[in-house]
Amino acid sequence: MGISPAESGSPEKEQQAAGVGILLQIMMLVLSFVLGHVLRRHKFYYLPEASASLLIGLIVGGLANISNTETSIRAWFNFHEEFFFLFLLPPIIFQSGFSLSAKPFFSNFGAIVTFAILGTFIASVVTGVLVYLGGRMYLMYGLPFVECLMFGALISATDPVTVLSIFRELGTDTSLYALVFGESVLNDAMAISLYRTMSIVRKHASSAQNFFMVIFRFLETFVGSMSAGVGVGFVSALLFKYAGLDVDNLQNLECCLFVLFPYFSYMLAEGLGLSGIVSILFTAIVMKHYSYSNLSENSQQFVSDFFHLISSLAETFTFIYMGFDIAMEKHSWSHLGFIFFSILFIVVARAANVFSCAYLVNLVRPVHRQIPLKHQKALWYSGLRGAMAFALALQSVHDLPEGRGQIIFTATTAIVVLSVLLIGGSTGTMLEALHVVGDSHDGHLGESFDVNNGYVAPSFKEDGTSGTGIKMKLKEFHKRTSSFTALDRNYLTPFFTSQNEDDEEEEALLDERISGSERGGFLGQ
Repeated sequence: MGISPAESGSPEKEQQAAGVGILLQIMMLVLSFVLGHVLRRHKFYYLPEASASLLIGLIVGGLANISNTETSIRAWFNFHEEFFFLFLLPPIIFQSGFSLSAKPFFSNFGAIVTFAILGTFIASVVTGVLVYLGGRMYLMYGLPFVECLMFGALISATDPVTVLSIFRELGTDTSLYALVFGESVLNDAMAISLYRTMSIVRKHASSAQNFFMVIFRFLETFVGSMSAGVGVGFVSALLFKYAGLDVDNLQNLECCLFVLFPYFSYMLAEGLGLSGIVSILFTAIVMKHYSYSNLSENSQQFVSDFFHLISSLAETFTFIYMGFDIAMEKHSWSHLGFIFFSILFIVVARAANVFSCAYLVNLVRPVHRQIPLKHQKALWYSGLRGAMAFALALQSVHDLPEGRGQIIFTATTAIVVLSVLLIGGSTGTMLEALHVVGDSHDGHLGESFDVNNGYVAPSFKEDGTSGTGIKMKLKEFHKRTSSFTALDRNYLTPFFTSQNEDDEEEEALLDERISGSERGGFLGQ
């Protein structure tokens, strides 16, 4: 059977189209980095690098749409959820956890879990209920109640890609950064779990066990993902301690293995049906604390630079990728009322999330550790939506029939563009107005930092009203935290790292100096 000339020439055309598509992507990356450098150099914070990358993708995508670019070239810019979740997101999350000081994160862990679990649930339900009521009152396009909850779940995820790039560029307060980072990462597990659970509920209309199924699914996802991440991190620490790879001729192997472990953790969790985001976050924290010190000095420098480089590339490409796809996709702009009221309802739901959870957290915290109002306002304003919501909305196009998924996708697209461009561009001004930019650490949080910006967990002060059961539980939790610190210093660190006696003596002296400064700081309050 003969082959036609058109058929024989198709592989060459596909290869040429691939070359042109990749060339355009590289050109946009170069333009984004150059433009971001120029904006930072001139301290123009009204257009963060994330917003500039999204704009470049939108402009190039719009031009490609107008010029009727070949379908084979446009196919290289289609936003695929699998590509985003499996290749772009892991280095971004790992670098964020690897570079974040673990002590501020775990000191605020109770507040972070409250915002991530209860807060995301509140925001999802409030958004879903308001969208449903808006449809019943004919203010907007009406959706079935379960589909309204699906929309509330996917749009309630504050995107770590968006939040981290803008916050890191502006240099916010360490405690605020830890709260925003922790919530944005952990609430993705809750949002994805809620979305998938509501999708199952829509297909199988069972109503009795829905609430308990959501709670159980999230706990299963979170605990399983955290265990997988911590386990992989400990295995890597033991490998680098006992394998003897920290010699000159094995540094390449050492670096290769260190780079592979985070991806192993992420793919292990995804393969088990868990959250790769949570898994790789805890792998990053454990590997930074234990595995990193087992590397040679040259390897330490290399892996730090490598993950910073690859995460910067992934962040920038994500915004370009998303902007180009937004411009190229078909949208349903006939329901502008749905978009307008959805934005209003999301603002209300975010406020209900942040201020109610902050109130609950402050109820059980001592006065000197309460979340101040200006941090609550910053948390509310910084609830940006980005690639995570966009990817879930794109999935809803396939999950929901009769064009309802397309309406949700269009509304999510508009919300993402507005939040990144408008809210992202004005975030710097808002943070400066609230005086939370830079390294100024508010005393109300009860946190003291040494000259090396090391975090010291605050002590709990006795007061006349501390006889309640909640206060006693809080004190008991603090004792457990202190005992875990002692356990880590006396057992875990010597077991998992190659720490010598000199290092231990230096660390003990540093701990004494920090404890002394902490006592002095609280006596002066």
